[in-house]
Amino acid sequence: MDVIACGDDALRILCGPGGVRHDLAAHLSTSPCWINVVPGKQDVTAAFDPHVLSMEAARALLLNALETGPGTVQREARVHSLEVQYAGPDGPDLAQIAEHLGLTEEAVIKSVEGSELSVDMLGFTPGFAYLTGLDPALVAARLVHPRPRVPAGSVGLITGQIGLYALDGPGGWPIIGRVQQGLFDRTAADPFLLRAGDRVVLRRKAGA
Repeated sequence: MDVIACGDDALRILCGPGGVRHDLAAHLSTSPCWINVVPGKQDVTAAFDPHVLSMEAARALLLNALETGPGTVQREARVHSLEVQYAGPDGPDLAQIAEHLGLTEEAVIKSVEGSELSVDMLGFTPGFAYLTGLDPALVAARLVHPRPRVPAGSVGLITGQIGLYALDGPGGWPIIGRVQQGLFDRTAADPFLLRAGDRVVLRRKAGA
């Protein structure tokens, strides 16, 4: 794995896609040397305190950690079953997606709920979860005109991915529904519900 500097207080490990990123992030997170460990699409970035470690010392620690490998770390297997209110005001783009695909809204919902979803990474706003595993037959493009405000909990869908908005904010994903549980709790030690590597099951709100 290649290791490159990322600014003067972080190192980036180019490890490729797949679960190795999440295993490696879990492995590095067991060490107090790293202030923050963030898995990306094909890499893991480990941040350190430059007042405590020089870049050379941090690189040596990281290379040693890579040699020991993440195999001894059992990453916590977490599965979240999230209740979703689909369509209507909570899912304003579901009807258009279904029409574009030549499907009923019910068929789109069943396909989403039948997909084996997992959190690939977190970005572009705090807590926003990119979920992979969506049925590839569900094809949808980003909105031509992004919304200035998307409510927290909104479920976005683009080709190949589901996006879950943990916070209110702008966004360009078509929205098909809204998670009824909170994805953010400001009083919690770990305020965001989802982590990279978690599995997610989306199910229709009871009685909907």
